[in-house]
Amino acid sequence: GCKVPQGVLQKMLKTLQPGGASSSSVQHGPAGTQIALRICGVLLPPLHPWLDGMSKVAILAYPDIGMDSSVTPLGASGFSLVQTIDFFYPSVEDPYISGKIACANVLSDLYALGVTRCDNMLMVMAVSTKLTESQRDVVVPLLIKGFRDLAAEAGTRITGGQTVLNPWPMIGGVASSCCQDAEIIAPDGAEPGDVLVLTKPLGTQVTSNAHQWLDRPQRVEQLEKAGIAAEDVRRMYFRGMDSMARLNLTAAQLMHRHGAHGATDVTGFGLLGHAQNLAEVQQKAVDLRIHTLPVIRGVPEVLAATGTSFKLMQGYSAETSGGLLVCLPKENAVKFCEELERLEGYPAWIIGDVVAGQRRAVLVDQPRVLPVPAADKEGELW
Repeated sequence: GCKVPQGVLQKMLKTLQPGGASSSSVQHGPAGTQIALRICGVLLPPLHPWLDGMSKVAILAYPDIGMDSSVTPLGASGFSLVQTIDFFYPSVEDPYISGKIACANVLSDLYALGVTRCDNMLMVMAVSTKLTESQRDVVVPLLIKGFRDLAAEAGTRITGGQTVLNPWPMIGGVASSCCQDAEIIAPDGAEPGDVLVLTKPLGTQVTSNAHQWLDRPQRVEQLEKAGIAAEDVRRMYFRGMDSMARLNLTAAQLMHRHGAHGATDVTGFGLLGHAQNLAEVQQKAVDLRIHTLPVIRGVPEVLAATGTSFKLMQGYSAETSGGLLVCLPKENAVKFCEELERLEGYPAWIIGDVVAGQRRAVLVDQPRVLPVPAADKEGELW
């Protein structure tokens, strides 16, 4: 849930390293697990040797990069406390939908570890000081209702939180779950021959920005010259909102059913950035090779018309409440995608494969760009 560029955050975190630790200082524990604390790509000092005797899930309490949540073993009980915190700056105009997006965004960090039950949530919110009192009376209850409604859909509840005033609005929260080891899917088990599945399309940053551009005459002129009508932009925008407000819960449940070997959620660092984080923690020396980019229909045309890129085709466009990137056995991946679509009505895609390598994520030259929805479903939401 980092809200600053990855490179900037890495420089900041290096100040925590005594003497400047490097990747060569990684230690390994059971099954090759790297026992060192990484935060957003920065390797911090190795942890104590006594960790060697701990269980795999216990080691997750001292996460390497790629961990989407904090995992704390609860003594000798066989349970662990899984927690995550995240927030975002609302990028859509509807405060109710913004509340739902914020809730989905928080919960995705649990779902990325295969944790499908959330015991409780806290909500944090910054109310913009630029709103009038009458505007706050409308906006704030809708933000809260959206967050609360999606929490209920996820089978959890909000038990507290914090609200402050701030020049710009923010909303997010904390999600907590008390789990047995079997309920957690560690992110580091990818095997050569696995495939990569993505559960939501890319392009939400572009859809939100394009909708804002409808208020800018210069952008509207660029779009119209390319044959892109305001209604086309609104259709993209609604698809983006629908995607961001959708839970990754069913996908997390299917990860258990179909033997997933690890996952992460795709958010602020973009598809390739999060794939790299996932690649770096793998027990085996593998690369995650991405060959397909499922993109919300119309997004590439908007980028071309406006001369913008957001680094989408390079794999680095930020997503809000994006999909899960899941490493699955090849023989199970198609069934995973089919079952997700049958249960939810939303597609998922095989977008890459796991090959022997050097713990890197690689986007192939000229990846296949897959418009979503397909051309024969243009009249449908998905």
